[in-house]
Amino acid sequence: MNLDKNQNIAIQAAVEAGYKIVEIYDDFDGEFISKDDDSPLTIADKESNEIIKKFLLQTEIPIISEEIKNADFSERKNWNTCWIVDPLDGTKEFIKRNGQFTVNIALVENGKPIFGVIYVPVTKELYVGLVNENKSLYCKVNTEEFSIEDFINNSSELEPVKVQNNIINVVCSNSHLNEETQSYIDDLKKQFEVVNSVNAGSSLKFCLVASGKAQVYPRLAPTMEWDTAAGQAICNAVGVKVISQVTNEELLYNKENLLNPSFIVSI
Repeated sequence: MNLDKNQNIAIQAAVEAGYKIVEIYDDFDGEFISKDDDSPLTIADKESNEIIKKFLLQTEIPIISEEIKNADFSERKNWNTCWIVDPLDGTKEFIKRNGQFTVNIALVENGKPIFGVIYVPVTKELYVGLVNENKSLYCKVNTEEFSIEDFINNSSELEPVKVQNNIINVVCSNSHLNEETQSYIDDLKKQFEVVNSVNAGSSLKFCLVASGKAQVYPRLAPTMEWDTAAGQAICNAVGVKVISQVTNEELLYNKENLLNPSFIVSI
């Protein structure tokens, strides 16, 4: 397996940003501000964004990020390729200090994610989705001596697991379990003998389905493109679908409105 230059840069960006996030996390005093949408913003979000931006600017590919002023759609609609970044996905989890937050970087081509990297700073877990190769990889990062070569040599392939013995594992959000989602889970209980709930924060929920620890992840609440693009790449690379509840098709990216519709992730 060979990673191209841009993929190498994105992986290194995610890990380097993760180093900074952990450094801040270890001494975090709970201070944050609320953005216009009432979501929290910490110094870790800002510092991570600056590191990732510095790396990705080398690629000369435009960037959509949660923490920058994004270009107007009149400009973005002409982008065939772009990065979509969440420098700290799961800021609420960061503030709660439960470790379930991630760095998300995806490369989107003609509205579809073709590459994604998710790094979990606290557990040092790295997920990479290579959609065109139909392969997603996972490894634990040696933060003292991380290199792309180490990642390639020490990674294993993710493999989703279909429902077995009429038992299904469903991923639930730590922070966003609403009435619609509960109703969806209740319907599953009518179809399967056993429905196990698996709770997780941030884009880790995509990784749980892609790696076979769960079979379905319903997200029937608002998300933004940077919340989902990297996770969708990791899922799509191993045959897991991320289906819009509006179009009944895969989620698309670099839309005029960067808000996602409700969606279901499943094998």
